[in-house]
Parts: sequence; C-alpha cells; structure tokens
Amino acid sequence: MTDAPDPSAYVPPKVWTWNKDSGGRFASINRPIAGPTHDKELPVGRHPLQLYSLATPNGVKVTLMLEELLALGHKGAEYDAWLIKIDGNQFGSGFVAVNPNSKIPAMMDRSGPTPIRIFESGAILVHLAEKFGALLPQGGQARAECLSWLFWQMGSAPFLGGGFGHFYAYAPTKIEYAIDRYAMEVKRQLDVLDRRLADNEYLAGHDYTIADIAVWPWYGGLVKGVLYGAGEFLGVQDYKYLQRWADVIAKRPAVQRGRMVNRTWGEPSSQLHERHEASDFDTMTQDKIADHQAAAGA
Repeated sequence: MTDAPDPSAYVPPKVWTWNKDSGGRFASINRPIAGPTHDKELPVGRHPLQLYSLATPNGVKVTLMLEELLALGHKGAEYDAWLIKIDGNQFGSGFVAVNPNSKIPAMMDRSGPTPIRIFESGAILVHLAEKFGALLPQGGQARAECLSWLFWQMGSAPFLGGGFGHFYAYAPTKIEYAIDRYAMEVKRQLDVLDRRLADNEYLAGHDYTIADIAVWPWYGGLVKGVLYGAGEFLGVQDYKYLQRWADVIAKRPAVQRGRMVNRTWGEPSSQLHERHEASDFDTMTQDKIADHQAAAGA
C-alpha cells in the first residue's frame, strides 16, 4: 500500500495531457473528448414524450415535472422513461444524437410532425412548461423570479456537485483546500436560498413553479441529508426556512412518484427503473418484480 500523493507537490505542466489512470470513482467513464464510442439506438415507446435519464438530481427534475403535469390533468404529458446508466451508455450513438453533451437527462418530443430533441434539464423544464402552459408564470415579476431562480440553479449546482460533492465524497484524495473552498461556496448558496424563503413560500413567490422543481432535487436533498451524506458537515439544520420548503415539496405526491423513476439504488420499493404507464408505480417497482420472479420460480 502506497501513501496518497501530496497535493501540494503537484506542479502543472506547460501542456496538460490525459492520464487515464488518474483515479477517482468516475475515472473509467471520463474523457476529454465528445462524441459516441459505440453504435446503439435508443428505444422508443408509445407516448409522445420519450425521456432518457437516470435519477440523479438533474434527472429527477424532469420526472418531477412530468408527474406534476399529469397530476394537473395534462394527459399529453404521458411519457416513457428509459434508463441510461452512467457506465458508458451515455456515449451510445443514439443518445449522443439526442444530447451531444452525453449527459442525462435528454428528451425527444414526438408530439408534432417533426420530433424535437431537448437536452439540459433546465431547457427541458422550460419546454414542458411552455408546451402545457403550467408551472411557469406568464409574465411580470413572477416570471422573472421563476426564470432567475431556475438559471441560478443551473449556474450554482456545478459548485455543489462537481465541486463540493466531488472533492468531499468521490475524489481519491481528500484535499483540505478544495473541500474548504467548495464548502464555503455551498454554505453561501444555502444562505441565499434560506434568505429568499424566509419571506416567500416558494422561490418565485406564492406559487410552486419549475424553479422549485429544479432546485429541490439538489438543495432539498442536501439539507435533508440525502446528498453526499454531508448534512452534519455543512450544518444544514441551521437553514430553517430552506428545511421548511424542502419538507413541503417532499410531501407532494407527484414528487414522491417522480423521484422513483429511473432510480437504481435505495430500497427496492423506491426503484422504478423504467416508467411507461402510471400503473407501473404499483406493479413494476423492483420489490414487485422480485416478488413476481420468486412466484414464477416457486
């Protein structure tokens, strides 16, 4: 067993080169170039909306949105959710054709004469909100607030995920400077949210919108101790208004359903690997599949 390298001893070279053996949890799937690595077509179900995703915070945003739209009575929001595991499947030719950035989530909207591809979770939320006229205020300060907080999340979450989360939970070497730097920024972001929610029920004001749907999977998960197991480290109990908001959203039935879709970890009853019908929540979770298999083998 060798000692971990001393981070302070590193001197950047004049020209960076890719070291495939640089370590880290995701080293085997990270690379400095884009494009597909293999040919693989994407499946297509019977609904107009085809989602290709995984239940990470960015993926959960979209399944929450779709389930909220269905709960509001928008039958056109029925969807097929296909599982894209982040194990190299994101570099298949079919997925890259939908999202050239090879990140989940990605969506094909086949409701019109010409299919429309949408990638980036924020863009998908706006597309769906405008398509169904829901969860996005039509104008004025409320719309401006909603879009401002949506884009705040899109710009801020990389500091939480790729910054704090990576160095706190996934990096092969714990680097005090990196963890301190990103912990400070994440706590600042939590304070930004807490101050906003001190005087507002939701981020855009009185109404629940796509801003809340975008922020909750990241920052709601963080303050409830789900994300990175870092709640105690970050003192998340101190953000009482953010805690209140996170609890309110977690109780929404559509949120409880949406967070199950494309989930491959946790209790089997919380995992719905693929979603094609509303009834799948009752019949196709992993615990139910295991029961079916056990009965078939009896």
